[in-house]
Amino acid sequence: MTPPPTNSDRPLAALLVPDLLELLEEAPASIGPQTEELHPADLADIAELMPVDRVGALLAALPKERAADVLEYLDEEFRAEVLESLSARAAASIVEEMTPDDRADVLEDLDEETADEILSELTPEAAAETERLLQYDPYTAGGLMTTEFVSVAESLTVEEALRAVRAMARTGRKEAMYTVYTTDAAGRLRGVLSLRELLAAPEGGRLSELAWTEVVSVGPHMPQEEVSNITSNYDLVALPVVDDQRRLLGVVTVDDVIDVIQEEQTEDAQKFGGMEALDEPYMTIGIFDMLKKRGGWLAVLFVGELFTASAIHHYEGALDKLLILSTFIPLIIASGGNSGSQATSLIIRAMALGEVTLRDWWRVAKRELPTGFSLGLLLGALGFVRITVWQAMANGQWRVGGLSLGHDYEGLATPIALTVATALVGVVTFGSLVGSMLPFAMRRLGFDPASASAPFVATLVDVSGIVIYFTAATVFLGGLLL
Repeated sequence: MTPPPTNSDRPLAALLVPDLLELLEEAPASIGPQTEELHPADLADIAELMPVDRVGALLAALPKERAADVLEYLDEEFRAEVLESLSARAAASIVEEMTPDDRADVLEDLDEETADEILSELTPEAAAETERLLQYDPYTAGGLMTTEFVSVAESLTVEEALRAVRAMARTGRKEAMYTVYTTDAAGRLRGVLSLRELLAAPEGGRLSELAWTEVVSVGPHMPQEEVSNITSNYDLVALPVVDDQRRLLGVVTVDDVIDVIQEEQTEDAQKFGGMEALDEPYMTIGIFDMLKKRGGWLAVLFVGELFTASAIHHYEGALDKLLILSTFIPLIIASGGNSGSQATSLIIRAMALGEVTLRDWWRVAKRELPTGFSLGLLLGALGFVRITVWQAMANGQWRVGGLSLGHDYEGLATPIALTVATALVGVVTFGSLVGSMLPFAMRRLGFDPASASAPFVATLVDVSGIVIYFTAATVFLGGLLL
């Protein structure tokens, strides 16, 4: 069962819960008038702090359309519990008042048996409409679209269209009333105009002459990420969904696109952290499921870091002879990891926005190679100056942590500074190149590029950073390491 939110999370809602529970016991008929000033989202917050069985009573005391609005804002798992606690008929009477896309989403979250029972209690028209939407993958345009939109024949005049739109508005709520689509006799999408444009149109004009004919539309199987990109690129408030013959099937509204954007950004942010995306909110997901989501990638990263330990062990002899080299290992590998993380974050986001495709990998490599080299030169110069100035101020004494190494390395400031500077140039260049190419490799293999997260890139760069660092040390300090 879903853990209920704590009172401290919603102090205002917690204050109102006792009063509503008392009203439910003494005067349930007054619930509607008493709560009509509350936004449905606020009423849903209150409901989530109540026992599940009392939420059913609360919904029954509200007007059906109002109850449907509250149901829409409930947490998905909690909403499923509420609907399962109601009879199929009672649940259907509320669900039927929801918009078609929200109704389909609600039933999608229920177990198959409960969903079928509720479907059987819907009116034939609502049931058929809902089943049609449930046929589409929920993460596609068909799964997002609503069938409550406004369309009129392109042959109508402005006055006839206004009368038709007014009649539609009066017969029931249309989710996308702000956009009017025009169709031909076969139901094919022909044009679009806003309600404002229709109201301002000159009398006597025909829609075929007034509507925009360059209509941006998508197919029902287009992934939701592409739907959100198209909506954003064209600044649309509604995106029509058409079949192969361009017959209008439904409309994806901007509020659904916002939900998709939030969902995708949450998923990508979690993957950037080096884990699988969570299927549930953080506070409701089970500990075992949390371990499965995080443990796999942690194990992979752990194995990767074992190679880093092996690389350091390989150069143990060099560290024994020049202990001062250990001082700069964190600096080297952190710089490479940071540059790689920057590059992979930029490319993943560019891919998500459609700015970069698989074919652009070579162009990206040609940009990142000089960019990484330039950044490496910058950090290398800073490292060189820091080491030489630091050594000059220390009067020839070197320290590792709090341990003084005396003057054993006197005169080595320049070779050591050159070693660190050269290693930084190599590591940052390599990190930028690997970080930018890894998302392309992940996409080519069929994985989500977001899985090429910053921790994963950093782990890869750590091993190479050790090798590059000690290779540079061999060049500039070779005589002391033999």
